[in-house]
This record gives sequence, structure tokens and C-alpha cells, in this order.
Amino acid sequence: MAEQLPADRPTLEAVAARAGVSRATASRVVNGGDGVRSHLVDKVRTAVRDLGYVPNHAARTLVTRRTGAVAVIIAEPEIRIFSDPFFSRQIRGISKELTAHDMQLVLLLVEDRGDYDRIERYLAGGHVDGALAFSLHTDDPLPAITRRIGMPTVYGGRPGWTGAAAGSAGPSEHGPVAYVDADNRGGAREAVRHLLSLGRRQIAHIAGPLDQTSATDRLDGYRDVLLDADPALIAEGDFTAAGGARAMAELLERCPGLDAVFAANDLMATGALGVLRERGRSVPGDVALVGFDDAELVAESTDPPLTTVRQDIEGMGRLMARLLLRTLDKAHGAGRPGGRGVPASVITPTSLVRRGSA
Repeated sequence: MAEQLPADRPTLEAVAARAGVSRATASRVVNGGDGVRSHLVDKVRTAVRDLGYVPNHAARTLVTRRTGAVAVIIAEPEIRIFSDPFFSRQIRGISKELTAHDMQLVLLLVEDRGDYDRIERYLAGGHVDGALAFSLHTDDPLPAITRRIGMPTVYGGRPGWTGAAAGSAGPSEHGPVAYVDADNRGGAREAVRHLLSLGRRQIAHIAGPLDQTSATDRLDGYRDVLLDADPALIAEGDFTAAGGARAMAELLERCPGLDAVFAANDLMATGALGVLRERGRSVPGDVALVGFDDAELVAESTDPPLTTVRQDIEGMGRLMARLLLRTLDKAHGAGRPGGRGVPASVITPTSLVRRGSA
């Protein structure tokens, strides 16, 4: 079927004629197909460049059965996404990898539970080839949605429903699942051991929301080191600065003699720092403080600069996109668009970055 294009817009037939090849050969090169000799590929690409040819997206989709787009789904309200540098860094990594493969990023946000109906309709409508999803909570309906419609998906963070042990990339009892996560538990252990090495003994923990595996894994790492930790030294936050401040105030009321705090992310650590200052506690003199993430814009701007556990957030975003693209390429190459082959999951290492707060 010939492309329906404006008369002044170069056609695929014009590209083929200029390159001296058949239309089928030109189409195969333009759509990324294999089996064309290299010198012919060069001729077609030169013709495309010289003519300023832009493929017709609808026609290309019919040929390749791929849209060239990936949905990025973040299970958080807009106010959190645009106030927490974690999300911008992960999206940056995803975007870089997709751009390098000439793929488009479609951002889908979850403001409330009603948004999942809209997201399911969009994914089922064939607008994207696959999905990348992160910041899921344990009761999130998204995994069931993607399984139901057969959407290839890679998750950021170990999904709570996988049944895999914390810190491992084991199989799911609900079927195979691909995800990229940091060694949250190991990083938490390193943070607490560092505080112990400074001579601190009343070490509190500000946990993230415990319906997310990153928070529970970091809490487990804290407990791995402090086997007999007083439950009063643990307070749950919500990964925001305000939540960190509330948890810090609660901890000081319960345990005024605490001399160290490990916060499950950098934003909560900044909230805790503000409360400690208001209460006349010096950092690190009276209370040593460690965060998690190493979001430079946060960790390096506090006074004192924040000691924190670094995870490669942007690199994790790139890995997520890479795993998904590999799945899509294999499915396409096998003639099974939307196939459900699942690549191995990845756990990335963490490291402690020492600054002035501990």
C-alpha cells in the first residue's frame, strides 16, 4: 500500500528511486529490518538524508507492528514526582536510553486509583510497545493490568508481589517478572555500621512507607545490624521532607537521648535535619545523620552536607529501558510482537558517600 503523503513531501518511492533499490528494500532499511547488504543500506540512508524523508508513522506501524513508544508509569501523585529528585533522575536515565534507540517516552502519572482505568485503556489500545513502571505499592493493580493485556513490562524496584526475597532477583510465584533495583538492604546495613563505627549507640531509623519494598528492605537492613533495636527508635515517614520532619519530632519525643538517625531517603533526612536544628541538636555533634539516594542537589546543599548511601538512580533507569528494549527486540525478531519473554532482573550495588553529617 503506497503512503498517502502531501504532494510536496518526499515518498518512500522517491527514496527507493534515488537510491536505485526496490521499494521493499528501502522500506526494510527505513524500518530497521535485517537482511540488506551494507552498501545498499548506505545508499538508502543517503537518499533519506538528501530528500529529507520522514517515515509515515501509521504506515511504519503497519509494517513493523511496533509503535516506537514506551509508557513510563509512576505510581505517585504529580506533586511527589516533581518535588523528589529521585524521579527526575530515573526518568532522565530512561529517556537517554530510549532516545539512543529512536524510541519515544510517554509519561503516565497516577494521581488516584481511578487513573488505573485510564491507563489500562491506553495500554490496551496499542499506543505503546511496552511499559516501565516504578514506585509501586504492594496493593498496586498495575501488575495485574499489564499481565491481563500481555504488555511487556519492566519494573523499577522489586515488586512486593513477586515473592522474591529482599535483595535477590528470584522468580515470582505469579510468573516471571523483570525489575531493576538497588541493594537497599545492603546499603542500609552499611549506613548503620558506619554510625556504629562513630561510637553512636542510640541509632534511630526513619523508614519510608512500609507498603513499598524499598522501605521495608532498608528497614530490614537496619534491623540486620541492630538485632535488639528498641521499636521506639523506628518511625515511619513517607519519603518526603515533611514526612521526615514529622518522624523526627516523634522520635525525639519518644527517645530524647538518641545520638544518630538513619533516614530511608535524602528528602526525609533534610526534614529531620531541620527539626534537629530547631530543637537545638547539632549535627553531627549531638546527632549523626545518614540518608539514602545521594541525590546531589539535596545531599550537597544541606548544612552540613549529607552523608548518604548512593544508588545509581540514572543508571537504573537506563537499565530498565535496556531490559525492556531487549525483550521487544527478541519478540519482534521471533515474529511475536508483544511476546512475554522476560529478561533476568538486576540488583545494582550501593555505596556510602561520607560528608559532614556523619
